[in-house]
Amino acid sequence: MLESIPPELYGLGGCVSHGWSIRARLSLIASSVMLLVCLAGSAAALLAVRDLASNYRTEKTAAAALKIVHSIKRGHLPKVLPSALIDDLEIVQVVNAQGTVVAGSGTLGDAPRITAIMPPDDSPRVNQVRCDLPLVPGCDIVVAFRVYEPDGDWVVYAMSDAVPWYVSGRLITILSIATIVLVTATALGSARTVSRALKPVEDIRARAEEIGADARGVRMGERLPLPKHGDELYALTVSANGVLDRLERTIYRERRFTSDASHDLRSPITAMRAQLDEALLYPAETDWKETGQHLSASLDRLQAIVEDLLTLARIDSGHAAPTEPVALDELIRAEVARRRFPIPVELTLDPVRISGNPLQLTRLLTNLLDNAQRHAEHRVAVVLRAEEGTAVLEIVNDGDSIPAELREEVFRRFTRLDDSRSKDTGGTGLGLAIVREITTAHGGAIRVADSDDGARFVIRLPLLDA
Repeated sequence: MLESIPPELYGLGGCVSHGWSIRARLSLIASSVMLLVCLAGSAAALLAVRDLASNYRTEKTAAAALKIVHSIKRGHLPKVLPSALIDDLEIVQVVNAQGTVVAGSGTLGDAPRITAIMPPDDSPRVNQVRCDLPLVPGCDIVVAFRVYEPDGDWVVYAMSDAVPWYVSGRLITILSIATIVLVTATALGSARTVSRALKPVEDIRARAEEIGADARGVRMGERLPLPKHGDELYALTVSANGVLDRLERTIYRERRFTSDASHDLRSPITAMRAQLDEALLYPAETDWKETGQHLSASLDRLQAIVEDLLTLARIDSGHAAPTEPVALDELIRAEVARRRFPIPVELTLDPVRISGNPLQLTRLLTNLLDNAQRHAEHRVAVVLRAEEGTAVLEIVNDGDSIPAELREEVFRRFTRLDDSRSKDTGGTGLGLAIVREITTAHGGAIRVADSDDGARFVIRLPLLDA
């Protein structure tokens, strides 16, 4: 039952048996997804900003080189290029048509040629990023301009530092802070959202734990509160309440069954103990044969009760018995012919075939016929016919009739009416209960119908063709 389930196995507020809670797992998943999104976004942003920065720096370097080109064309090229002319570029060099360095920034006017890069024949300009220049450490953006002069083609080289992959430390810091903030906000927000979403589930769990916390078992009549919205939780609660309904019915049946069984089992045991105690007190005066016969009768009654209880337990277990086509009329004839009844049984049987378990159907017939024989005065009749897709079986006896208000009571376990008890028939009180269980297992129904004289039991079972 509910009280047998350890609370730590279904708790929602904490971890579940060496695992993480749903809230922690979903928060971790959401945070991981956000982290991946932020990393992808940061990478895309770095690529875009790096391209923009590289283009900007390249064009700035090219603009400085163009100023040198204009100076060459005007014939005003100094040996040492001033900072104002080259926009503070540190590496600028001019090479004439003979390959001699004629001007440069700083000391580069007297230095060897720093590179042999040449623009293509169909273009006056070329841009490259080079990391293998011997006189220039690191990677640089190299812009080379071809200048057409009378003595041949001159080349102007302008260089600036290449933009690193991270663009700048400031940009990396901004992206890192933004990533941390977004991931943290996602974790906190998802944890709060999941907590709010699971709040109804936690309430349902807590309520279910309260219902099952009673030391005597489930609190009868109490149910889980239905959520306001008709969502999945509403369906879950409805299903859980259905389980509680079935559990309550089962507990009720078990309690009543235990009470009735203990009473009916106690009676023959008490009688046997009284007979044995009396015999042991007066062994010389005891008729041991008669005592043995009384004890044997009590044991027979105990055996009958136990067998009926085992039969009901097998039916209640829910395991479907194997079925096969059964000629019900032939089964009835065979059962009546096999047994000798003190009161003759009148048979009116039409050919009827159903799908069922022969052993269970035989037990059904035996219990009904035994019940009819115990209560009949002079006559027992069995009628079988097909009617509207069902097999209708009627067993009638001319004994005491059953009042309308008690017709449902006779099918309850360990129930015997006062008239039956007064006759001391030796029944266990389980026969008709077994009949109803077998009938229900075969998809049928049984009832006590009106009768002019005596009791009439009517059973309806689905026909094989139907």
